Amino acid sequence: MTTVVELEVPAARLGFARTFDRVSTFEFQVGGMIGGSSPLVWTNGPDRETIEQALEADPSVEVITRVADGDEEPATEDGAATGQNDQWLFRLEFGDGVKLFKQIVTETDGAILTARGADGRWMLKLLFDDRKSVSTCHELFEQYEYQVAVTRISGIDDLASAQTPLTETQYETICKAHELGYFDVPRGVTLKELAAELDISHQALSERLRRSHAALVSAELSERTAPMAIDP
Repeated sequence: MTTVVELEVPAARLGFARTFDRVSTFEFQVGGMIGGSSPLVWTNGPDRETIEQALEADPSVEVITRVADGDEEPATEDGAATGQNDQWLFRLEFGDGVKLFKQIVTETDGAILTARGADGRWMLKLLFDDRKSVSTCHELFEQYEYQVAVTRISGIDDLASAQTPLTETQYETICKAHELGYFDVPRGVTLKELAAELDISHQALSERLRRSHAALVSAELSERTAPMAIDP
């Protein structure tokens, strides 16, 4: 049976480790990793110059070109816009870590459906023809020490219901915030205390919550108004 596998890989094993070190709020989503051409990568961070300088200094990637800016304006914690874009599109050439990863997936009859990252790790969704291919691929990941952590395995029939407007990191953050009473009135935990619980900076948490709220609101107000299932 066709199988979808969701997994996480440390950035140190695939790429962007240096960028994550320099920019704590850095997030990315790869536009497509099928084929041999250099992929388009959407990036998020404090400002374009900071992101571009971090990418230029990162030995795991090569910046081919900066393609375009996003249209979204970041907001402060109280919701006020800062007047700067916070999404930038680059065409990047990845290093040997990503190339070998793609080769392993391809040679085990798999395909990379999505790839994104935050907080020093990649989150990927892979598609395989059967469970045997999954096992073979996972053994190769272990052989080459990719430090893969599988977070979910599901059949193709579950793929549509697995879609969510939130990234896995955003979903985990919202769950923890709700669990600790951040959304209660009065609040059961402050933003600073929640950031400490999640072991991230105050700024990183503020921006992550803002993006999570924006994604949920956009999904609710879109034509697809039915509730969407969330990845565990």
